[in-house]
Amino acid sequence: MTAKTIFSQIISNQVLMGGIAGWFSAQFCKTVLDAILNHRLDISRFWGDGGMPSAHSSTVSCVAASAGIVYGIGSFQFAICVILAMITMRDAMGVRLETGKQAKLLNELVSLFSKDNPGLPEERLKEFVGHTPAQVLIGCLTGCVMAFLLNLCYVS
Repeated sequence: MTAKTIFSQIISNQVLMGGIAGWFSAQFCKTVLDAILNHRLDISRFWGDGGMPSAHSSTVSCVAASAGIVYGIGSFQFAICVILAMITMRDAMGVRLETGKQAKLLNELVSLFSKDNPGLPEERLKEFVGHTPAQVLIGCLTGCVMAFLLNLCYVS
């Protein structure tokens, strides 16, 4: 199998490309929204976790919607993708959101006590790791829209 054949098969995989498009679109929106809100462009937001919309939700929703479009909503491929999307989105709102809240509290505690204890770590924990329900919902909608837009490209 040649590199050209492998690349052609990857590009023609609508479900895989859907996942990539879902992630990219959410990260792009997140970066633009952050720039508007903070009046400066922070390109690290493109690779960062947390924020609006949820790239996790957008990615898995786009994969699930693409699987539904390609294989049908009665297929096992669609069923697997929907179940994995549900798990991912629930985790983003649950464990990961709580982890971010704990990191924020720990960072505040470390800054309070660091004056008296110079041995405490100076590196801050990442606070943007989870998502609110609204961020997950908008991410999910972003992914579904991207799946339908991508389908138009594959049909044409």
